[in-house]
Amino acid sequence: MSEPTVAHLRRGLAHRSRRIVDSSAFTSTVFCLISANAVLLGIETYSGVVHQRHGALEAAEHFFLVAFTTEILLRAAAHADRPRDFLRDPWNVFDLLVVALAFMPFARENATVLRLLRLARVLRAARFLPQLRIVIVAVGKSLPGTLSFALVGALLLYVYAMVGWVFFAGDDPEHYGSLGRAALTLFLLMTLDGLGDAVRGGLEISRWTVLYFGSFVLLGSFLLVNLLIGVVINSLEEARELEKEREHTVPGQQPRADDPAEALRAQLAAARQALDSMEAGLAAAPRRSCACQGAGQAARTGV
Repeated sequence: MSEPTVAHLRRGLAHRSRRIVDSSAFTSTVFCLISANAVLLGIETYSGVVHQRHGALEAAEHFFLVAFTTEILLRAAAHADRPRDFLRDPWNVFDLLVVALAFMPFARENATVLRLLRLARVLRAARFLPQLRIVIVAVGKSLPGTLSFALVGALLLYVYAMVGWVFFAGDDPEHYGSLGRAALTLFLLMTLDGLGDAVRGGLEISRWTVLYFGSFVLLGSFLLVNLLIGVVINSLEEARELEKEREHTVPGQQPRADDPAEALRAQLAAARQALDSMEAGLAAAPRRSCACQGAGQAARTGV
């Protein structure tokens, strides 16, 4: 089979599969399957039901595995003409891993791993809920900023825990008798829980403890926590922008005229269509050439 013919078959497969995958019926069906799978996982937590309906539950699990495998194969077939685009989508990679790992021998033999993989299928519901998808993407984008926040918070806890151990270890060993206890006490104070009791206990030791607790609450509870909220909100805005771009690249949707990136994507799509037409023309050229040669030979023979 020639290369142009293979390319034509791949485009045809991708087009037919894309029509199925992009349909609302397909999306609704997959979401219902994920929800039913979540219900099945909840039912299996009741030992009595498992003993009575073990065969039915096992058959239902095999049904869900076949259904999810068929779904991921259809999604992959929708990218048959552009296989790399399938792997560029993190949700496609996640779905592929969840389904593929379920067939691995170590997963089938280990009940705990298999339950975790089945539980991971429930997380796939985020793919069909835009708002939840935005939140998950925002959490992922906020991880670098959260790590910086955790490092600064750990340094703050360490310094204040050492100061608390130096000044309060003798009078309040239950809360400041060691570095670990002091750090745990201050960590709980960051939530402002028990702050009044801590301040009253500190005043019995010295009036200067007000500065200790006041500065810690100001830095730990107000400054750091608000910085963390700012990081999350910024990541949430970035995730919303990504979701908007993702919606604007849905097949069949018109790009915005005022967005240069969308205009460039539209030009690239038009260029790809032109290349596909040229490939089809080149594939048909040898057949036309052979037909012309046959007609010329027949004319010469008639002469």
